[in-house]
Amino acid sequence: MSIYDFKVKNAEGEMIAMENYRGKLLLIVNTATHCGFTPQYEALQSLYEKYQSQGFEILDFPCNQFANQAPESESEIQSFCSLKYKTTFPLFAKVEVNGKNEEPLFAYLKKHSKAFLNSDIKWNFTKFLVSREGKVIDRYAPMTKPEKIEKDIIKNL
Repeated sequence: MSIYDFKVKNAEGEMIAMENYRGKLLLIVNTATHCGFTPQYEALQSLYEKYQSQGFEILDFPCNQFANQAPESESEIQSFCSLKYKTTFPLFAKVEVNGKNEEPLFAYLKKHSKAFLNSDIKWNFTKFLVSREGKVIDRYAPMTKPEKIEKDIIKNL
């Protein structure tokens, strides 16, 4: 099994094959609109604008699993992010990232993150960098600012 075997629901409720992202460098993030880390959206958008033309994609998965910090609907989240942070990267449906209802994609990402070996996601804005070949390169803690990941993005583009 690889990351390309998964299908995920976008913010409009359509199933999207991860296969569509084959050959792209991905940063997959579980996000929230009412979190102390929410301002990271600004730096994420900056990275996206800088590197998207080189095959870099950010996939935004809102998660209300941590202290109910993403209570809105997907359309409200989309509006909030695009108005406040001018985000243009893809927004997906809200997911759970831990537990019996966790999104299978996140189970896969956790399982294949060498440094963390299957450990639960602790909070919003945990980030996974995935190679163009679909391999998990690294997992970054919520407090890791997106600009600190830039060197790894450049190295893997």
